[in-house]
Amino acid sequence: MRSPLAIALSACLVAPAAAAEAPAAPPATQALLHDIGTAPSAARIEADVRKLVSFGTRHTLSDTQSDTRGIGAARRWVHAEFERISAQCGGCLEVIDVGDTISGEERIPEPTEVVSVLAIQRGTADPGRYVIMSGDIDSRVSDVMDFTSDSPGANDNASGVAGTLEAARILSKHRFAGTIVYAALSGEEQGLFGGKIVAARAQKEGWRIEAMLNNDMIGNIAGLNGVIDNATARVFAEGTRANETADEAKQRRFTGGELDSPTRSLARYIDRMADLYVPNLDVMMVYRLDRFGRGGHHRPFNDLGWPAVRVMETNENYNRQHQDLRTEDGVAYGDVIEGVDFDYVAKLTALNAVSLAGMASAPPPPAEVSIEGAVTADTTLKWTRPPASQAPDLAGYKVYWRLTTEPQWTHSVYVGDVTQHTLENVVIDNYFFGVAAVGKDGSESPVVFPGAAGSFGGY
Repeated sequence: MRSPLAIALSACLVAPAAAAEAPAAPPATQALLHDIGTAPSAARIEADVRKLVSFGTRHTLSDTQSDTRGIGAARRWVHAEFERISAQCGGCLEVIDVGDTISGEERIPEPTEVVSVLAIQRGTADPGRYVIMSGDIDSRVSDVMDFTSDSPGANDNASGVAGTLEAARILSKHRFAGTIVYAALSGEEQGLFGGKIVAARAQKEGWRIEAMLNNDMIGNIAGLNGVIDNATARVFAEGTRANETADEAKQRRFTGGELDSPTRSLARYIDRMADLYVPNLDVMMVYRLDRFGRGGHHRPFNDLGWPAVRVMETNENYNRQHQDLRTEDGVAYGDVIEGVDFDYVAKLTALNAVSLAGMASAPPPPAEVSIEGAVTADTTLKWTRPPASQAPDLAGYKVYWRLTTEPQWTHSVYVGDVTQHTLENVVIDNYFFGVAAVGKDGSESPVVFPGAAGSFGGY
């Protein structure tokens, strides 16, 4: 949303008293993330999209026995590709199928296996903390129940799966403190079933999910509105948690936080990573769960209270979404490969990769963040420090604040390895506040807003 220069300048806008007390901060950027920001290959992504299109249809109800056509062949190929990537990094990925049998649903009336493929790159210090990148493997045409017609699904959503595979190729060459999951999720078009199944498993196994980035259509640059744009991406982020309690809602009414849910904080983090590390890409944060009245595979994670966003192209071509392959009145319909810009997919893949790497490298977001300062001139924030084993590279913390009408953080101060800090002559009534954890290499967690409204959970 803002240029790197603007970010650097705004970071210097600190209260005089706070600046005088601040210890020396770690580096502002990381060389590794600059490398990752330009690493994705459009050629490799194109090869993956073409391979996924070659399966004819990837409809959830399509053939699972054929080796060349249908959802079964597609998911087995994705599994094998993850295994191949893992072999190149010495077995660093745990590749698993996660599925269940669904039946009796409007779009899945008969018993049907819905199987997603996950590649898990375990963290070195904090493996119980997860950041996830996903794409949807299934496709459809005009009739959501038509599982036999050709359904290329080139942009929706071979692009997202190809981006996820490419991110795995790049990030698996490195090691991170937190765990990264690369997911090809099934059953999206029939009711978000793949995401529901994986989210339920994560909840059962006690995953501490810091972020879920759902990539659903990241390849189209020519919108039906006539706009051609390869330099922006949208990040959809809902406000208050879907599972917020009545007591938490009451507290939020008096303290704020509807703009600073963990999901919104994640969106701001992704926006900042674009500004710092991905050339010629600007993020449009959209304060909504998804496109108007629509949904995606991040929603099952939001439903359970986790930070989850949808990453996608800014301008859509609806003639190429959920359409039978045909030409009418000179207009071509269908989600064909000609509608995918592979350089753009590479750019949005880079956005995901730097965000995943940044969060997985950084210490966990601060927990139990609280704030006080009513009827005083000063504002004090407090938080807890994680166990040393989970954050061996923790350097300290950074306190952020902004006017309540600002979309991004505009002021910050590094305060060192402490668990509270007072901003003198910064009035609590006039700003929103937050705290981020900072690693010795300068990597940062997302900013955490005080109270239940902004909490990323415990350690």
